[in-house]
Parts: sequence; structure tokens; C-alpha cells
Amino acid sequence: MKRVITLLLALMMVFALAACGGKANNGGSGKSELAGTYDITVWCPDNEVELRKEMIEEFNKSNTDGITFNATVENVGEGDAATQMITDVEAGADLYNFASDQFARLVQANALAKLGTQAAETVKSGNGEAAVAAVTIGGEMYAYPLTDNGFFMYYDKSVIPEDAVGSMDKIIEACEKAQKYLAFNAGDGWYLSSYFFGAGCVSQWSTDKDGHWNINDDFNSDKGLIAMKGLNKLQSSPYFLSKSGAAEFDAGAAVVMSGLWDYSAAKDILGDNLGAAPLPSFTVDGQDYTLKPFMGYKFIGVKTQTDATKAAALHKLAQYLTSEEAQMKRFETLGWAPVNVNAAASDAVKANPVVAADMEQQKNCTAQGQVNDGWWNLAAALGATAKETDDEETLKAALATYEEGLEKLKNLREGLLFVGAWNGWNNADDADTYVFTGDGDEKTLTIDVPESDYMGGRIVNIGSWESDKGFAQVTTGADLIKDLGADNPDNNIVFAEAGTYTVTINTASNEITIVKG
Repeated sequence: MKRVITLLLALMMVFALAACGGKANNGGSGKSELAGTYDITVWCPDNEVELRKEMIEEFNKSNTDGITFNATVENVGEGDAATQMITDVEAGADLYNFASDQFARLVQANALAKLGTQAAETVKSGNGEAAVAAVTIGGEMYAYPLTDNGFFMYYDKSVIPEDAVGSMDKIIEACEKAQKYLAFNAGDGWYLSSYFFGAGCVSQWSTDKDGHWNINDDFNSDKGLIAMKGLNKLQSSPYFLSKSGAAEFDAGAAVVMSGLWDYSAAKDILGDNLGAAPLPSFTVDGQDYTLKPFMGYKFIGVKTQTDATKAAALHKLAQYLTSEEAQMKRFETLGWAPVNVNAAASDAVKANPVVAADMEQQKNCTAQGQVNDGWWNLAAALGATAKETDDEETLKAALATYEEGLEKLKNLREGLLFVGAWNGWNNADDADTYVFTGDGDEKTLTIDVPESDYMGGRIVNIGSWESDKGFAQVTTGADLIKDLGADNPDNNIVFAEAGTYTVTINTASNEITIVKG
């Protein structure tokens, strides 16, 4: 009888495994319990789509666990992937690329599966300390390092002499002499902050797992004034363009500050005249300072899964796609810089002048983590002021205004805010009028929606523009709001008509109920 029961239990386990995650049973073949076929969706940028398909097929053939992925690979870039994931995690890709500045909010949205012990050891052993730290929150890892994400200098060697490459003053002089442009996006905090970091400033942001901010920033200082003067000097040239991107070479630029994503386009335009180098120094009041840009990473993330077996198989694939061999293949095919320590040390990588410039830039950079969304506008305002004047008092006043804005970001309350035309799209609103309240998971807000051309808004964490709560999560009251389809990429809730509405959110399930009156 015991043998019969044992046999029946064994058969039940086989049938259960066969039904789990679309897997076929292993038929006692000796293969891993992960063996089987899995239907998955994968997101990556356009230039990696075909290579990603090839790599998944290679994994299917080479893995010894008997895993086969039937993968639908879609063109979704790193910037869009994070927004789409937090908008609707369930509908998102099983495996996707994203940039390091999106990391914290993806963890908060439960859109990233934590790495197991073995996977974490693989990441630790294959990557440097900075890359490992970048995928870690609260002592746990949630992603796999793929490549770096920073910028350096591309230049036209027929215009910029070699002895000018290290000096912004000499580069501008060469551009003006040749009537060619220098393209540097001084209206974007990601780029312009390199002046502040180069002058010795810091702006360090960190969050805990719940998203609480800790900020150490000294832009409003004598060092920050040096950066402002440098930005003014740069933007005062008649041959300055506040743009980035290799396409500017076709528009008459001789210098473009950009990253590895522009390598192919820059090479196509300049050919053998393409040069690359770390960012140059800038001079203020007779003192030289070297630009120090943000340097982040691009990662591969595995979406949280309800099927533990499928999740384990996906982590196997993610490790394969970020292995030394896979990173070398991306380097050879796409020109992406590897972050795997062995791949980065290879002779082939060192011999590529553009990748070598990128990796040299990594030696003088500022590690980019998650920052509050409001910071980018504060930083951009500094660039705008520096463009208009070199008056020290005005520049100091702009820095003081920046610090005031930073203090508001530091002191933001926890909570959900319904931001829209009704409060002037102020996502750091100090009033409680549009803040959801309530104990437990249920949060409620009664709102008067005024008549306007766009009677919509976003439900966000106070001080942020990102949200995983919106139109797609409305389960009751959908007849009261507009379905804008593709014209609503931000998942906004747009009311069909003016009036008073009570909006209730279950923060555990993200389900939203809307009642009029």
C-alpha cells in the first residue's frame, strides 16, 4: 500500500509541474525542475531587439536545465519601460531594460523580483563595487548590470586639434575659428550638473525601500558659483548649441557631448574623423576644473512573478544576458561598454577609442542614483539663469532659490496627491486640499473638478510625477472618465464633465473607485 501511495504522490507532482507556468514535465529525463517551455515578453531598445532575439535562442540551445523561452521581444527603450511598468505591472514585460535612475520607483512598485542568493553572488563576482551598489536597496539586489549610462565628448578631428581636446576654452576657440558649433545640453540637469561636480559640489540622494529621501547637496556655495560662471562662459559663445545628439554633427557641430548610444550615428556622419575623449576642463577666474558628469548604469530587471518556477527560469536567462560573453557580444555588435570586470579588461575593449573614452570617463564621474523628479527642474533653472547673465549677485540669487526648492523637496510629506488643473499642476502642494486621507489601505479624496479644456490629473506620491495609480486602475466609475487610449500615455484620470467626485484608492491592490456627487 505504501508503494501505491508513493507512486500516486509522485504522479501528482509530475502533473502539477507540467501545469505550472506552461512547462512540460521532465518525464524522468534527469533535467532540472525548471525544464519546460515558457511564454515571455521582453522589452529592450530598438537597436538591441535583433541581438536580444539571437541571445535568447542561444540560451535555449545551450542551457543545461532544459529551459526553452518562447519570447516576444518588443522595442521599448529604457526610459519608457519604467513608466509603463509602474503604470501596470501585471501587463508589463517579464524581463526588461531600465536605467539606474528608475531603480527605486520600480522597487517601490513591486515591478522587480529580488535576486536569490546564487544570482546575487554571480552579480558580486562579475561586477565592480559601484555596479553592485547600484542594484542594491536595503541590502537586497533587484537587477542585473548591463552597461554603463554616462556621457563624454565626441568631436570632429578635422576641426578640433588634438592639443585642444582637454580644454573647453581651446575647444570653443577652435569651433569659433571654423564657424562650427559645440553641442552641450545646458538646459538639462543631467548634463549641466557636470559643471557643479567638476567644481567640487555634491548632490547625493538616497532612498530607503519605502522611498524616504536623504539629501546631501551644496550647490548653493562658492563652488556652485564657480559652476555658474563656467556655464555662463560656455553659453556666451555664438557657436554654442544647447543640444545633445550625434545628429548635431549634420547640423554644423564639431563637438557633441553624448554617450555610447550615439556611437553608430556619429561614426556614420564623421567616419574616420570621429574622435572621442573624456570631458574637458573649464576655466573660471584663472583656475581649471575638470567636468565631472553623472555616470549611471543600464540594468536588466525581472518582473515579479506569481509562478516561482518561471521566476527562477527568468533569473537564469537574465544572468545569461548579462554574462561576460553576452556583454562582449553587445560591445562587438552595438559598441556598448561592458561593466563585467573581465570583459572591461579585455584588449578588444581597450583598443576601441570610443569605448575607451567612455571607460576613461568612468574614472572621473559622479555615480548617479535615484533623485526626486522635482530636482531636474531646479537644476535646469540654474542653466537658464547662467545663460542670461554673468552678474555674480544674480547667479547667487539663483543658487539661493535652488536651495529653497531643494528644502521643499527634502521636507515633502508622505502621501498621495491628486495633481491637475485644479491645483495648478503643483506636485509639491503644501495644502491638504488634494491629498488622499484614510486609515489602512483605503485612501479617499473628495475633489471639485472645475470646467476646463483638460479636466484630468495624476495621482502621485507628493513631489513626484510618477505614479502606478490612474486610469488603468479604475474599477468602479469608469463611465465618469474619458478613455483617451494612446493619447493618454501618462495614465491620467480625465473626468468627462465638471463636478464633485469622491475618489477612493486601495493602496494594496491599486484599485480605484470614483463616485460623482
